[in-house]
Amino acid sequence: MTHHVLHMPCDEAAVRGLRVGDTVTLEDWLFGIRDATQIAMFDKGRNVRLDLRGHAVVHTAPNVRRVPPSPEAPSGYAPLCIGTTTSMRMERFTEPLLRDHGVRLIIGKGGLGPASAEAFKRYGGAYLAVVGGAAALETTWITEITDVDLDDLNPESLWKFRIKGFGPLLVAMDSHGGSLYATVGKRVADRRAAALAALGASE
Repeated sequence: MTHHVLHMPCDEAAVRGLRVGDTVTLEDWLFGIRDATQIAMFDKGRNVRLDLRGHAVVHTAPNVRRVPPSPEAPSGYAPLCIGTTTSMRMERFTEPLLRDHGVRLIIGKGGLGPASAEAFKRYGGAYLAVVGGAAALETTWITEITDVDLDDLNPESLWKFRIKGFGPLLVAMDSHGGSLYATVGKRVADRRAAALAALGASE
């Protein structure tokens, strides 16, 4: 297992160098995105002005405070608590994020499914897992909110964060077909089958 420090945006080669079980710390930039953001982008055809190519997105609807724009808060927002939400319900958006917007990394909790695993292989992407309940810690890794798009969807806007030392995050799905969730799922299924067989029981 290897630890990687990635300055965002990064290229395909850097992401294809990640393997399940590695850890990653991100520097410089991160985008916040959630259900309503992606429904607007992909189901309703709304354009976004922020460039996601080569970047990481985190599944979040942050708790923020509106403040007067300043050098410390150029977007007019200050971060209060920026946590991570469960990713699986956004499974169908992985491929268009990578294919159409050039996203390289998705950060969330709970993992994504087979369609996302295929998209990561095809386009060169990876899923980085955050431990649930770490919102207070994650917020300390965000130094400011520099921009916001689709702000009528607040808090499920498209957020641009400046970050410092965002991590370590666990590589839970990589661009080579590796998936921590698939591996654990198979192990659980095998143990269940063995337990049932030992009891002489069937499904």
